[in-house]
Amino acid sequence: MIRKVTPKNINNPDISKDVAIIGAGPSGLFAVFEAGMLGMNSVVIDALPYIGGQCAALYPEKPIYDIPGLPEVSGLDLINQLMRQAEPFKPEFVLGSGVKDIYKKPDGSFVMQTSSGSTINAKIIVIAAGCGEFGPNRPPLEGIEKFENISIFYAVTNKAQFTAASIVIAGGGDAALDWTLSLATIAKKVYLVHRRNHFRGMDGTIEKIKPYQESGKVELVTPYQLHALKGEDGKLKSVEVIDLDHNTRSLPAEYLLPFFGLKTNLGPIKDWGLNLNDGHISVDNSTMETNITGIFAIGDIASYDGKLKLILTGFAEAARAMHSAYSIVFPNKALHFQYSTTQGIPNV
Repeated sequence: MIRKVTPKNINNPDISKDVAIIGAGPSGLFAVFEAGMLGMNSVVIDALPYIGGQCAALYPEKPIYDIPGLPEVSGLDLINQLMRQAEPFKPEFVLGSGVKDIYKKPDGSFVMQTSSGSTINAKIIVIAAGCGEFGPNRPPLEGIEKFENISIFYAVTNKAQFTAASIVIAGGGDAALDWTLSLATIAKKVYLVHRRNHFRGMDGTIEKIKPYQESGKVELVTPYQLHALKGEDGKLKSVEVIDLDHNTRSLPAEYLLPFFGLKTNLGPIKDWGLNLNDGHISVDNSTMETNITGIFAIGDIASYDGKLKLILTGFAEAARAMHSAYSIVFPNKALHFQYSTTQGIPNV
């Protein structure tokens, strides 16, 4: 629950801002811009040690095609552009630290305690936490920790490192198929391992992979599952797979990329007294405000009838939330709507 009892250092917070944004993904970063255009300054908190949310963690090099005005942009390039857009408003970032507790002061503003021990004071809170705290589903392989971030990766952040390498990709969804197609252009060989003969990903991607199968650059290893890892000092030499009849194969590989989806957790958010709907926060979509005055939710974590889980939807929700929050941040000032072409970039 949002606590009424306040922490001891309430009158001496480490950071004091108009807006506290929980989540440094695309929606959170665009909320910095929208707040700044309305004369509000921001602090952004994220449990990850870097900005970008899922765009940076899961598909930094994967192309995105549905951002207006950008026919194709990678996840990382989109984050970099959003940062350029936010930079004039000098946001402060608290990274590698989640929000542990929220306290509401008598004047309606909030004090937040982070997991790293800092205290943040804000007039409003915007939750842009995507699917909450998240991490990859790790395959249950003995000794896998020794290879992680050396030759086993759950996201591709540097495509070039796989040039001329033999790679095992495991999974049956779009991520596994997309990266098989992408890495087949530079890798020595890609083994795509799936426990079924049929894939869950898009048929169009499967068709695009077929020429690489015919040339021998890609081999579909089905129906098999990951079974064991062979290597030394964190460097893979081979990946052993097993079928339903307990037949095994050894695939020579320098890298393993398991794409088994995400495990997500709302974390402390679930204990703040917000109206939750199947792991999402219910909001009034005319304002993006939650059931607690002064707390807004945007992006994938926000829920309302007709919601579309798209990055561009999160951008629109960020604008709506900041305009709705203006009267809370500036209770004695009227908001006169202006287009960016008219007002330019204001100083905060």
